[in-house]
Amino acid sequence: MALNARLDHRNPLVFDTHELGRRPGAQQRLTREIDAPKDLGIQGVIGVPEGAPVELGLRLESVMEGVLVTGTARARAKGECVRCLEPLELELEADFQEMFSYPDADDRGRPKAEPADDAEEDEDRLFIEDGLFDLEPVLRDAVVLALPMQPVCQDDCPGLCSECGARLADDPDHHHDAVDIRWAALQGLAGSLEDGEKDEMSGAEAGVDEKQEK
Repeated sequence: MALNARLDHRNPLVFDTHELGRRPGAQQRLTREIDAPKDLGIQGVIGVPEGAPVELGLRLESVMEGVLVTGTARARAKGECVRCLEPLELELEADFQEMFSYPDADDRGRPKAEPADDAEEDEDRLFIEDGLFDLEPVLRDAVVLALPMQPVCQDDCPGLCSECGARLADDPDHHHDAVDIRWAALQGLAGSLEDGEKDEMSGAEAGVDEKQEK
């Protein structure tokens, strides 16, 4: 991850590590309640609504190369059952652990003699900037991993009727009489024959009536 131009300490997902200092072994515990950022979850499936409360519990541990952040996020997610399409809610608990590196230290915590030539390696790393780190990308990844890809309102949800779309949980005895397609054509033919016979009979009766009138 490339370094950001500047982190805003007023952002609720930006945390300050100055109290820890660069003393390996030093620890700090933090709790914070924030408003969920936009699109926190699996878009179009399930997620934490924007502005909903998210409880964060963090442990910050200073190590040679940076600050190791271990934490848990708790919130209430909302979505739609993939079987019956009814709204659903579930309690979310997402655990995470991430290393935020000092930009001026290598993997062993030693000051870098020269800037790293491998830019691709830095793309996968998160950095501390002026004593601050941004937890948002870590939180997003953790929430996505903790949420079900195919949420259901209940494990045994029967879903919807494939023929009429009725919710089967509301009517366990719901069914449609099955018609064998092999007989459907014959039934249609029989109906046509019956209609033809009726027309012939009506014509015959009309002829008899005409003769009687003469």
